[in-house]
Amino acid sequence: MAAFLGAVAFFRPFVVAQGTFGSNHAPPLIFGVLLVLVLCVVLSEIAEGGIDSRALAMLGVLSAVNAALRPLGAGTAGTETVFFVLVLAGRVHGPGFTLGCTSLFTSALITGGVGPWMPYQMFGCAFVGMLAGFLPRATGRREVLLLAVYGSLSGYLFGFLLNLSFWPFSLDPDSSIAHPPGLPFTEQWHRCIAFDLATSLGWDTGRAVTNFVCVLLAGPAVLTTFRRAARKARFRAPVRFVRPASLPPER
Repeated sequence: MAAFLGAVAFFRPFVVAQGTFGSNHAPPLIFGVLLVLVLCVVLSEIAEGGIDSRALAMLGVLSAVNAALRPLGAGTAGTETVFFVLVLAGRVHGPGFTLGCTSLFTSALITGGVGPWMPYQMFGCAFVGMLAGFLPRATGRREVLLLAVYGSLSGYLFGFLLNLSFWPFSLDPDSSIAHPPGLPFTEQWHRCIAFDLATSLGWDTGRAVTNFVCVLLAGPAVLTTFRRAARKARFRAPVRFVRPASLPPER
């Protein structure tokens, strides 16, 4: 439900005309519903045993780490230091939708970055972490290279999704790359791609290069650390009964 809500929120400009209720009031409504859905996901996983206390603590620690890493890049020239942890954590612990949401929410509170853009940033990071958990299997250097390439592509994906959130409001309606309410989908899509290339390609490239380099350099050590922590956090170890050698066999 949360992922579906995010897809609707991002691709809203293609189905909702500018100036309508869905356009003006979407950010606060989406933010409120998103927080409720994420809280419901966490509580349901706790109730069903999918998340125990150690896993919940790991979620909190990784959210805090991401919140601390984000100001180091500060978005200068597209440099973002928050995504490579999402990619590596999603690879080890499974689709990291919740981690992406909590990381951006925590960092926004710390840095004062609360605004109508925050729910879209939370969704964007949530999709980056979620898709990392669905990557194909690989080991060794191939795995690190796979994650580095995905981290690079996710930099462009995040930028494209964020552009969709403010594209309808950022340009003169008469511009050739402005949001055109009422035009066919193909024309809208063409203008959206042109807007993305013209306004944020360089910025997204900086983010993609940062993700690639960070995953390539820190990936092996971080993956080893995450997997060791995941093994130690398993409460339900398999129980095996072994007959002592001194007992006679049963008849």
